Amino acid sequence: MTDDVKGERIAKFLARAGVGSRRDVERMVAEGRIIVNNEVIQQPATFVTAQDMIRVDGAVIGPQERTRVWRYHKPTGLVTTHHDPQNRKTVFESLPSAYRASSASDDWT
Repeated sequence: MTDDVKGERIAKFLARAGVGSRRDVERMVAEGRIIVNNEVIQQPATFVTAQDMIRVDGAVIGPQERTRVWRYHKPTGLVTTHHDPQNRKTVFESLPSAYRASSASDDWT
């Protein structure tokens, strides 16, 4: 774990690695399921770098994929969320399975 503010927060790092959403990772931290450099982390505000050894439930987390951005023209009737409480069809359900761990942004500025 880095003591300075270099790197990125553990939740963002693990979300980009496909472990879960940032909120999921914050819950995992609270449950003591994340180990960084052989130390169970207690705070979701922990900053990490690619040089840190990170384990989730005992499994080593490998290097992150680089960020990829693509434009998707959302068909009418789909909602932009991963989980819809009203069970409407989501954008992510219409994507190929390789892209379903993606996150959405409508900020194209």
